[in-house]
Amino acid sequence: MKEIILLNISGEDKPGVTSAITHILAQYQINILDIGQAVIHDTLSLGILIEVPKEAESSPLLRDILFKAHELNMNIRFQPVEEDNYESWVEGQGKSRHIITLLSRKLNSGHIARVTEIAANHSLNIDNINRLSGRVSLNDTTDQTKACVEFSVRGAPADTAKLRSEFLAAASDLDADIAFQEDNIYRRNRRLVVFDMDSTLIEAEVIDELAKEAGVGDQVSEITEAAMRGEIDFNESFKRRMALLKGLDVSVLDDVARRLPMTEGAEELVSNLKALGFKTAILSGGFNYFAAQLQKQLGFDYVYANELDIDDAGKVTGEVKGVVVNGERKAELLREIAEKEGIRLEQTIAVGDGANDLPMLSIAGLGIAFRAKPLVRESAKQAISTLGLDGILYLIGFRDRDSLIDKAS
Repeated sequence: MKEIILLNISGEDKPGVTSAITHILAQYQINILDIGQAVIHDTLSLGILIEVPKEAESSPLLRDILFKAHELNMNIRFQPVEEDNYESWVEGQGKSRHIITLLSRKLNSGHIARVTEIAANHSLNIDNINRLSGRVSLNDTTDQTKACVEFSVRGAPADTAKLRSEFLAAASDLDADIAFQEDNIYRRNRRLVVFDMDSTLIEAEVIDELAKEAGVGDQVSEITEAAMRGEIDFNESFKRRMALLKGLDVSVLDDVARRLPMTEGAEELVSNLKALGFKTAILSGGFNYFAAQLQKQLGFDYVYANELDIDDAGKVTGEVKGVVVNGERKAELLREIAEKEGIRLEQTIAVGDGANDLPMLSIAGLGIAFRAKPLVRESAKQAISTLGLDGILYLIGFRDRDSLIDKAS
């Protein structure tokens, strides 16, 4: 009768442990049914599920492995597995799989406890836990640290909306971000990322900055905030704000452009995406003049934004040329770019902060509300509020050590 045995080997990590154990298995012509290994702080945990054929005897095999483990100063445990139990485990491989990504400036046990509790309550079984962020020195006192842990879970929640709601509430309580994605081939093969500009790629609303120059800053900011909260239709709010800019001298555009602060992590994110071959685009309800400068600086492939109308005297007329880039237009442009590049919508990522970004966030394979207002954060499938834009890299499984950018340059 054939035997199925689970080997668990643990101890100080050193080169050659896996080689030594599997070399013995090879001598007995043992089939390996599953294998997994993890190392945490130089401590190895190796699991090997083996099938011992009928013609082989397990006793000599286990004795040889036990002696080798002792020689390597490793702990070992043998656990027999019933064939029926193994077959049930095999049948479970077709179950849905999801990825839970936990992001924060610093992670603590409370973060892990809350996330795993919610997962367990929704019958999600954790298969793997991986740290995606780099190691942080105990002496690092900056407030720009990043921490990310990824959980691979098996199972399908009965109520996905309820699960997402609980994760959103937990994220708010813990000052963290929690993303929940289906682990499918599209998650691992994103090819196009489109961004809103104002309050996403840059930490400002350009129209508000122009309004300050025109002396109508408070009036325009009030309309902008209401629009971002979804209280006013974007088209109407845009029309009202543009009217207030009438007569503004075009000479102020350069001054405004120079003082626009780029969002934390924007350069690292876009540079890595470009190095990996992603197509990138700015789809903005702001203005082409400023989006074009970002394109030149960061290398975006596409830019679509509003074109300010300037009269012969060099004054803003209060109108824009062409079609206004509103929420519906952004979604339309996302579809057009994806089709042009031969990319499925499931392979796209959309990032924005306002209510007018929701149409494109809803159709993208991965829609991310970035530092968004509550309405947008609750409506989008994913949200990032605690980290910079480079936190998006974690949502596609990117590790800090995978960075293709030389930060010293």
